[in-house]
Amino acid sequence: MPHLKLEFADPVAERVNVAALLEDLHQSLLTCGVFEPASVKSRAYPCHQWQVGEGGDARNFIHVELALLSGRDNDCKRGLAERLMPLLEQHAASIDSLTIEIRDMASETYLKAKR
Repeated sequence: MPHLKLEFADPVAERVNVAALLEDLHQSLLTCGVFEPASVKSRAYPCHQWQVGEGGDARNFIHVELALLSGRDNDCKRGLAERLMPLLEQHAASIDSLTIEIRDMASETYLKAKR
């Protein structure tokens, strides 16, 4: 049930094939053995306004957020981040700031329509 969100500064799309990066990140989650493949959801969002450090909007960024239902231990979460970071670095070596955050979603309050 992971939700992967790829956020990036607008100019990143001029230097990085965002669709290919998103596909590789998504495929990595499909094959990691931690999730049911049908539950993996990935999407990308450009940011039209941003600030990075003292460089303001002169510096570009990509931030990946992976939201998981609570209950996985820190070793599992760290392993997922370490699995995704090489893909991010491979696709976006020229981008100033590359970050990944693994977040817990409270399973007690997360709802999904049964279909």
